[in-house]
Amino acid sequence: MNLLKISAAYLLLFSLSSPVLAFWGPNGHRVIGEIAEKHLNNKARKAVHNILGNESLGMATNWADFIKSDSTMNYLGPWHYLNVKQGLNYEQFKQFLSTDSAVDAYTKLNFLVNELKNGQLDDAKKLMYLHLLIHISGDIHQPMHIGQTEDQGGNKIKVAWFNEQTNLHSIWDDKLIEFQKLSYTELASSIDFSTKAQRQEWQTQAREEWYYESYKIAGELYNEITQPDQKLGYRYNFDHINTLKLQLFKGGIRLAGLLNEIFGN
Repeated sequence: MNLLKISAAYLLLFSLSSPVLAFWGPNGHRVIGEIAEKHLNNKARKAVHNILGNESLGMATNWADFIKSDSTMNYLGPWHYLNVKQGLNYEQFKQFLSTDSAVDAYTKLNFLVNELKNGQLDDAKKLMYLHLLIHISGDIHQPMHIGQTEDQGGNKIKVAWFNEQTNLHSIWDDKLIEFQKLSYTELASSIDFSTKAQRQEWQTQAREEWYYESYKIAGELYNEITQPDQKLGYRYNFDHINTLKLQLFKGGIRLAGLLNEIFGN
């Protein structure tokens, strides 16, 4: 893929309908990118900006969704999620990942980290891989991206958001985020508070723990849906808004740590 094709993908954004723009939703990803940009070290910031050019990290986060308009890129679909049966403890979950050879968000994020560390990529591939890494590292903090195969990460679990028919995956992609009525910069600013020790803890955790956190949350979310077309609204927002914000925040801090690891050493 050349730079012209990558750039052209953005022009198709305006013809896309909202269901295509799933996977945290555009603003969820932008929140993660906005937070990450503020926590890059100087070397990583320079390297990332050299690759992205005038595009901010926040605005770069959604390329991997927008490119779905190009049918030749359909092979990237499974890179966005990891499906795992429920009920595993952490050791069982790690064992599953240790033998995982599928095309999914775990194997492909590892691939992208290794490729970008290698430093031998041409400019077009470096840009594409950075876009994918930024996006996928955000995706795995959306709990339903570490969901079950049989319901496609909650996409087949039909619920009502107030009076709108939707599904559990969409609730966590964008319904909860849009319900806050904040721009992505406002939401990012409202949650970007942490100590140095907290940031170091999140950034030095094994990446397997990132996946397991979302996996555990997903299990709890599944258990809460007890009837067809269950109505969700104000109470659901009240019960889950802190989890939503924490996952977005962790996603941004960990993305910064990942970029610092790749480009900032």
